[in-house]
Amino acid sequence: MQFVVLGGGGSFGLAVSRFLLKQKGVTHVVGIGRNPPKPPCFTLGTGDNDPRYEYRTYHLTYELDLLMEYLAELEPDVIINFAAQGEGATSFNHSWRYFETNCVGLVRMVEALTKGEHLIDFSLKRFIHIGTSELYGSVTSPSDENYPIRPTSPYAASKAAFDLYLMALAQKTEFPMNIIRPSNCYGAGQQLHRLVPRAMLCGLTGRKLPLHGGGLAKKSYMHTDDLASAIWTVLHKGNRGEVYNAGPTLPVAIHTVVEKIADILCMGIDQLCEVKGDRQHQDSCYWLDSTKLKQLGWEREVTWEIGLNEVRAWVEKYKSELEKMPQDFVMRG
Repeated sequence: MQFVVLGGGGSFGLAVSRFLLKQKGVTHVVGIGRNPPKPPCFTLGTGDNDPRYEYRTYHLTYELDLLMEYLAELEPDVIINFAAQGEGATSFNHSWRYFETNCVGLVRMVEALTKGEHLIDFSLKRFIHIGTSELYGSVTSPSDENYPIRPTSPYAASKAAFDLYLMALAQKTEFPMNIIRPSNCYGAGQQLHRLVPRAMLCGLTGRKLPLHGGGLAKKSYMHTDDLASAIWTVLHKGNRGEVYNAGPTLPVAIHTVVEKIADILCMGIDQLCEVKGDRQHQDSCYWLDSTKLKQLGWEREVTWEIGLNEVRAWVEKYKSELEKMPQDFVMRG
């Protein structure tokens, strides 16, 4: 079975590619990203010395014709889509860029896959789109797949728009799509502006982590391995055309996550962080009901202890390189 992972140069796309290469029946995995491969401290040896793996650079928005020509030649069985402009808090600036990629660019690609302007003609078994829990907005109880969509950022609105397009397409055609809406994920190789790697790097280099709003906001975290297994579960057991949430049972306050990291580093939380004013546009709680996915046999398996120790080992191994990397989100075209 041949897989294409769009957004394959990001930490989650790379993690899923590594997962796929361990599964029986996987003959070819192609990661496709808009940028050249990241340094080894982020790619983590994905596909090294494995002839079944390759990485290709195509920009979804500006090189769609080249991307579609390649897909027509490759004829993949499954496309897993991570391609997106991320980071909700900063999406109030340059909002159009989020819609350009997360909505318009992806719609153009799907139209091509369904024999649109590029006349692609191959038998795609599944298109799995990775959505976001943020389109439900801030909640006070777990939101299932039928919960009202209430995006609170341009990022979430742009993601919701493409979700709704796919859902409409699935009702009227046989396009073999699924949507997975995961909670916040973390893992080794993640970009340093994200909470877990940034906190771990701060702790191991003697810097202070800015804890915005005292870390009171709650989010639902899971390890990238659990996201990969959710994708695999939906691919093999999910019903075509369905949406599935994927996340832990309960959310956790950011302050609690930082406390866990401080414990892993054998230091007090006051040594690790300093309280700053709350982030602008911060939502108070993301919380998913993943019952539908669990009914297919999926369960979150990576504990906080295992996951955080993995991130610590990664930061320790590449500390001298990671210290030189940007620790704030940078908008790229």
